[in-house]
Amino acid sequence: MSTESQDGSDLEERVNNFLRRNFPQIQMHGGTAAIQNIDRENGVVDLQLGGACSGCGISPMTIQAIKSRMTKEIPEIDTVHADTGMGGGSSGMSPSFPGEEDGEESGDDEGPQAPF
Repeated sequence: MSTESQDGSDLEERVNNFLRRNFPQIQMHGGTAAIQNIDRENGVVDLQLGGACSGCGISPMTIQAIKSRMTKEIPEIDTVHADTGMGGGSSGMSPSFPGEEDGEESGDDEGPQAPF
């Protein structure tokens, strides 16, 4: 096994550990998270949220919290794409939060806190 693939396995393990630490409440409510892809070279992680997360009204807040926290806790990760498969997440509508106007960028604001 090459050093690069060992480093990749270590990164995948750290992403999995992050999800385990941050997902207990979501798992208790039937939500799941799966790593779809890790692009170590570009620092990108693709996640798929499923189970009860699909169609859940607070999944946009959960996705925002994952994106914010993962990039802070795992230095090699610059970008997190997360999707519930329901049109939210990285490939559909952007979540909006109370107090935001349409098209308003939140800048450095991490947004509302997810329930975990």
